Amino acid sequence: MKGAPSPHVGAAASGQWTRAAEGEGQACAAVDAGDASLLLLFDAVKQMMLFGKISQQLCGLKKLPWSCDSRYFWGWLNAVFNKVDHDRIRDVGPDRAASEWLLRCGAVVRYHGQERWQKDYNHLPTGPLGKYKIQAIDATESCIMSIGFDHMEGLQYVEKIRLCKCHYIEDGCLERLSQLENLRKSMLEMEIISCGNITDKGIIALHHFRNLKYLFLSDLPGVKEKEKIVQAFKTSLPSLELKLDLK
Repeated sequence: MKGAPSPHVGAAASGQWTRAAEGEGQACAAVDAGDASLLLLFDAVKQMMLFGKISQQLCGLKKLPWSCDSRYFWGWLNAVFNKVDHDRIRDVGPDRAASEWLLRCGAVVRYHGQERWQKDYNHLPTGPLGKYKIQAIDATESCIMSIGFDHMEGLQYVEKIRLCKCHYIEDGCLERLSQLENLRKSMLEMEIISCGNITDKGIIALHHFRNLKYLFLSDLPGVKEKEKIVQAFKTSLPSLELKLDLK
């Protein structure tokens, strides 16, 4: 039933925590024993994952002024959230598994035939395997990273992706996307904004999206050769509407 909480959410989150348990010891070792607030944070996040209540709570927690040692913790935790579970993909299908990954990392998705964006991990719609197909992804301020991009491999209907203020997105992520044959066929629109690790190399890789109609690039300090990019897309994608807001 549409809107009903997924019966798999708690189990999936709990399983991910279990598989990452060895990483918890490493992360804790990087934290000063006297930093009681961070140790409490570990416990709080564990409880969130066990009950599937993840993205919104973590967005609030990340704004708190934790110590420098907590950087290791957040890097480790983001890696946990991005880890690909191939058994999960097989059991629930690529679109459902990718939806869980994206929402776990703070992104949102929209399905074909729907206007509403899916923002709540615990209220992803359920139904027959393969019923809901991802059409659009908005990864604004999410923690998606390269190790999670294998979730995209089985997606056949994604038409739009927005990457905005994604600190872990780098050239390799765009190159990985451009290698996926399904996305090469389906992608129509893409926006990349304020992603500081993206350079000319990653942008040029997008020419493989042969049906791309619209590309917006803004605030990308790593992109240096605008004219070269414009010429490359004119040659490979002559019908592309390319909008640049780059210094």
